[in-house]
Amino acid sequence: MSIIVTAETPSIDPAVQRQVFGALPTGVTAITGLAEDGTPRGFVVGTFQSLSLEPPLVTFCVDKSSSTWPTLRSLGRFTANVLSTEQLPVCRALSRKGDEKFAGVEYETSPIGTPRILGATAWVDCEVLSEVVAGDHYMIVGSIENLVPGEGEALLFRGGKFGDFNQWPAPAPAQAAAPTPSGKAQ
Repeated sequence: MSIIVTAETPSIDPAVQRQVFGALPTGVTAITGLAEDGTPRGFVVGTFQSLSLEPPLVTFCVDKSSSTWPTLRSLGRFTANVLSTEQLPVCRALSRKGDEKFAGVEYETSPIGTPRILGATAWVDCEVLSEVVAGDHYMIVGSIENLVPGEGEALLFRGGKFGDFNQWPAPAPAQAAAPTPSGKAQ
């Protein structure tokens, strides 16, 4: 099912839009599937996220110019591989154009027949539920068929650079005010 969404185009400078939204960190996720001849296919997105708990749904966006998405769309299923901080080379490989993206990328086959990249932080096996045309992208909704946690920290992207999450130390607990001789706290 496709829904075409069109909006009036205000005069927003694309460079400013990239700058503003580039300040927001995103997770790095490889969307993978197998072509009909059994060849692994995939691409990287920074838009993968949970959409609904009941029913369990996810969403991501892919540029209309993607040469890989039409293959995965026709199969009707995909695995979202949440890449770990150790997988920057995998990210770069799957970000390239061409058919040799999986050269040197180790994977196993999921229960739904899609590639699960070894070493990922998590794997989410999905059936394609819907696709919405939105501007220069497709917005995909997937129904979660299987969800498997992995290990390691998720790879993040922000401001044109890759990194990881640095948790701030927890604030010290507030000290209770000392009672005064009258028995009231100060």
